Amino acid sequence: MTILRIEHQVPNFDGWKKAFDSDPINRKKSGVRLYRIFQPTNDPNYVIVDLEFDDAKSAESTLVALRNLWSQVEGTVMFNPQARILDVVETKEV
Repeated sequence: MTILRIEHQVPNFDGWKKAFDSDPINRKKSGVRLYRIFQPTNDPNYVIVDLEFDDAKSAESTLVALRNLWSQVEGTVMFNPQARILDVVETKEV
């Protein structure tokens, strides 16, 4: 399993969430199995998103699509996006 983790500032969470929910890159078609949205407890204008994929190739092509999208909306919907692709090494319930 591969995770594409995205982090960035947002000027307004509700506005960002509306843009995210419009799904401009078609997450399902891109191979996203599920996503999680996080916010730091002390910063409502910061967002962390994990997109889960079956393989790194799908995550890499989605990141390319996201970078194209970000070039169009950076400074309005979000600021300074950072992304990394992660391999899940272990998951364990305790």
